[in-house]
Amino acid sequence: MARSYLSIILSTLLLFLPLLTAAEAELGKPKKFPVVVSTWPFIEAVRAAWRVANNGSSAVEAVVEGCSACEELRCDGTVGPGGSPNENGETMLDALIMDGVTMEVGAVAAMRYVKDGIRAAWLVMKHSQHTLLAGEGASAFAISMGLPGPMNLSSPESLKKWLDWKENRCQPNFRKNVVPANGCGPYKPKHGGMDVSTESCEMGTIEYRLPPLVGPHNHDTISMAVIDKMGHIAVGTSTNGATFKIPGRVGDGPIAGSSAYADDEVGGCGATGDGDIMMRFLPCYQVVESMRQGMKPEQAAKDAVSRIARKFPDFVGAVVAVDKNGSHAGACHGWTFQYSVRDPNMDDVQVFTVLP
Repeated sequence: MARSYLSIILSTLLLFLPLLTAAEAELGKPKKFPVVVSTWPFIEAVRAAWRVANNGSSAVEAVVEGCSACEELRCDGTVGPGGSPNENGETMLDALIMDGVTMEVGAVAAMRYVKDGIRAAWLVMKHSQHTLLAGEGASAFAISMGLPGPMNLSSPESLKKWLDWKENRCQPNFRKNVVPANGCGPYKPKHGGMDVSTESCEMGTIEYRLPPLVGPHNHDTISMAVIDKMGHIAVGTSTNGATFKIPGRVGDGPIAGSSAYADDEVGGCGATGDGDIMMRFLPCYQVVESMRQGMKPEQAAKDAVSRIARKFPDFVGAVVAVDKNGSHAGACHGWTFQYSVRDPNMDDVQVFTVLP
């Protein structure tokens, strides 16, 4: 009888042994998610997003918190209020959020009087059927949805920067083929009008900005991708745009596929740099589609940047790619680029440097 009981026990143990082994193996495997990736060494922003994602919140919520932290900290003076004055000395905001599960996008462009760019973009996605709101309409919508405002988005630092620029005869600026070429305006076309034949004859001599007006300390868009614990991805961007831009200018920040793009089936991308050029190529859409076709993140990032450099060899910009498994890589042109990452196998945020 004792021998029968022993046989039953041994048989039972043998039955459950594969399950126990599988469970132990699963416990021993490194966790993949969540993953937070951001342009530039915006370490506090990545920490903020990581805390939210690691507590089990969605990727969308983590992106909102991460970009919002950067806005509050005024990262490098190029995110949130108080930086990057336009020609009139005013700070305006661009922001975007995209859900890689639903492919929904919310964005605001050239938004005045409201300091919370990423939250305004999130409200557009959550409470409207639109993708992008611009200007004072974006401000009015954000305030009606509960964000504080209206308020002055300038700061003593941004106003001083603008006054110094005015004293320097508004140089450098984003104008071309205008008179006065070395003054503060009002500006007029150099040849006095909309003569299409004259413009066509002079296409070979179109002025290019020199020196560049976009660099590491005057246009550091935060573009963030988060994969949450469920493996879902979202991306977002926030910026106050290029310094001394023409009023009304909209950069790549609020343009889906340019500054950021995400698809749960593939991965996501974030971009930073000369948005006026980069938005013509939709580099983040290109990155995600290249990964869909089988490219690794590094190869996809390099390919997207090289497409722009072939047409505009003097452009300045970078992209960072992350696939659905959390693998990441960056590529850049015209500057040295850094991006920040936190995943479950790191004790804190790590900064990666990418050379042009």
